[in-house]
Formats: sequence, C-alpha cells, structure tokens
Amino acid sequence: MHGLVIKNTGSWYTVKTDEGAIIESKIKGNFRLKGIRSTNPVAVGDRVELILNQEGTAFISAIEDRRNYIIRKSSNLSKQSHILAANIDQALLLVTVNRPQTSTTFIDRFLASAEAYRIPVVLLFNKIDLLDASERRYQELLSRLYTTIGYRCLALSAQTGEGIEPLRELLMGQISLLSGNSGVGKSTLINCLLPDAHLRTAEISDAHNAGMHTTTFSEMLPLPEGGYVIDTPGIKGFGTFDIEREELGSYFKEIFRLSKDCRFNNCTHTHEPGCAVLQALQNHFVAESRYQSYLNMLEDKDESKYREAF
Repeated sequence: MHGLVIKNTGSWYTVKTDEGAIIESKIKGNFRLKGIRSTNPVAVGDRVELILNQEGTAFISAIEDRRNYIIRKSSNLSKQSHILAANIDQALLLVTVNRPQTSTTFIDRFLASAEAYRIPVVLLFNKIDLLDASERRYQELLSRLYTTIGYRCLALSAQTGEGIEPLRELLMGQISLLSGNSGVGKSTLINCLLPDAHLRTAEISDAHNAGMHTTTFSEMLPLPEGGYVIDTPGIKGFGTFDIEREELGSYFKEIFRLSKDCRFNNCTHTHEPGCAVLQALQNHFVAESRYQSYLNMLEDKDESKYREAF
C-alpha cells in the first residue's frame, strides 16, 4: 500500500493512502535514510509504502525517492539535520519588518538553502496593516532588493485580508511550504486562507518583540482551489546543512552571476585579487546585507559555533 505523509507529530505520521484512507503510522524498525543524518527520517510530503497491522494502524516500511526537500541544521545537534518538508513545488517565506522583525540573515539563509535544493521561493511580507511610514519604506526597500535579485515578493495582511487574492492564485494546484520565524503570522494566514482550519494563534511578546510557538508539528492542509499548503512550526534560526564552502556562492543568485567574471575559478569572494563580487560590492551592485549573510554562512563550517553532538 502506498500513500502521502500529510502530518508528522514526532512519533506518529498521518498517511493519506492512494485509495483515500487516513491511517496513523509509525516507522518500522530502525529506519534511517541513506546519506541523510536527520532527526526526522520521514517528512511531511514524503511518498511512502505501508504495511497494515491488525490494530488498524500501519508501519512505514519504505520511502519513495524524493524529487526535492528543504532542510536545516537541527537546533540542538550540530551533526544532524531537520527536514521541513519533501516533494514541494514552492516555498513561501513569511516575513515581517516588525512585531517581530525578520532579519535579513534569516531570509538569506532560507533562500540559499532553498536554492541548494532547487526550490523556488516567494517572500510574503505580512502585517502591512501595522506598519508606520518608516517601516513601510523599509519593507518597500527590502522588497525591491529581493525582486531585483530574482525573487517574487508579495505584501499582505493576514489579519485584514489585504493582498490575499494574488497569494490564492499563486497557491492554486501547488504543494507549498509555508515557513518563517515564530510570530510572523503563519497560523493567522492559514486561518485566512482556510477559515475551517481554526489554527491557534498567539500574541507577540512585547518584552522581546518575538513570537511564541503555536504550531508544534508539520501538516499538509488541502486547499479548496486544489493543492496543499504545508504548515510548519515557527523557527528562530536557520542553520544551513550540507552546503560546502566552495558551493555557497552558487546559492546566492547575484554572487553566482558575478562569479563568472572572477579571475580565479575557486574564488571565495573574500580577499582574492580580481574578484568581481568584491568589485560589485564596492560599487554597490551587491547589497551589503546579502554579502554579510554570505560571510556569516561561510563561518558555519567553523564547528565551534555549535555545540558538539553526543
């Protein structure tokens, strides 16, 4: 029997079979993916094989080959990864310029990780109804930056519904991962798109201008227009995983385009003479925030930044 993993609560997986049945399932035996050191060997979006048992539940005995997945470093184990979702058509990164503020470092890490697995990303700027004039200006500058690089950006308010219709069109017939920091409004957005979902929402902490976790597991939610949106727990950081230093520049679109003009093929864009990226940075053709994110990610290879896994 084959099916699609539509929900992952950590120990149990909800699988929708090809016949339309919903079956609660567990992993059979010591199940591990070849070549991927992951805290969750089965992810939402996976196509799996099932073995039914007498209790009406099932064991997941195998995973079909993935066409893609998006992955991040596990928050507490430096040697392991956490797969957010598999077999997705696009990733939607929900960001806010305030209440809470999404850092450009977080945005750029997410974008680079998605590029590594060839997953298109759309940036959704939420809470536009709460912005003052200076915050709106900053959001417009960010939107212009990422649009120029090559990413589609949408501005919306999940609370009021402003800007939702273009998003509905974008979601139609697609499997879309929705991700972002805690508190940016993912649950509110899904409640806007799917009023029957009734996802729990939480207030922003005034003391730290930070969000609280309201989603504790990943789940695929079917859309009335066709397709799915995958709701994921809010994440505070995005540690990159399995990206080598010499590959990293390929996952920053503007750096990749410029690197073809560097004097050296193995240029790291940090100190080399004849580096087209450094020249473009000096001439303001590369944003300082993007370059700092690139340097920050280069430092990820310094394992002393993370606690050793035991």
